[in-house]
Amino acid sequence: MNFTAVVTGASKGIGFAVAKRLAEAGFELFIVGRDNDRLLEAKSQLLLAGSPMVHTFAGDLSQSEIAKRCTANIRETWSSLTVLVNNAGVFLPGPMMEEEEGQFEKMMTTNMNSAYHTTRGLWSLLKKSQRAHVFNMCSIASITAYAAGGSYSVSKFALLGFSKSLRLEGLPHNIRVTAILPGATLTDSWAGVDLPPSRFMKPEDVAEVLFSAFSSNQNTVMEEVVLRPILGDI
Repeated sequence: MNFTAVVTGASKGIGFAVAKRLAEAGFELFIVGRDNDRLLEAKSQLLLAGSPMVHTFAGDLSQSEIAKRCTANIRETWSSLTVLVNNAGVFLPGPMMEEEEGQFEKMMTTNMNSAYHTTRGLWSLLKKSQRAHVFNMCSIASITAYAAGGSYSVSKFALLGFSKSLRLEGLPHNIRVTAILPGATLTDSWAGVDLPPSRFMKPEDVAEVLFSAFSSNQNTVMEEVVLRPILGDI
């Protein structure tokens, strides 16, 4: 079976680690990100990792028209889709009532709306797959609000709610839906923090759990997976 996967926010961090794990398993990939140069570098590494073909799309999925253009491109390339990983996201710290004007909207459109428009645009391909699986990269903030990250928490709560609703809509089509809720993972979001790497999870750990969820028996779905550093949240 020819497996295909779309990974958003795939040029670095968790998204790249996920794409690499899927490449190692022989998936044909469509990777999406904002920075074309980063995407092309990622493409080279993913081909070396084992993917038979890697397509790229550079654009900001928080803008609905760009998300629609991206999914139209994918529909023109493939007739079905095995895995969709909605990983595009942004974290901007600060209390909601004191944050800069527009910060709430930016996180909602990036963390939630991008997943909605991407999934909606690819739903017809997922329904044609014999083993379709949607992964939404949520967060510990989806279940426990951050005191200094209120708008981020709201956006991630919304993404978890989206996952729950999508799970129900996928049932008649045998589309599995999994929400992954990682805690502190060593990515650029934590750049400059004075903590040792051992205090964080690795992006590869999240990728391996995602692949395990996909690899499980098709009669089983991991609806929600919570991951935390061994010493707890930061």
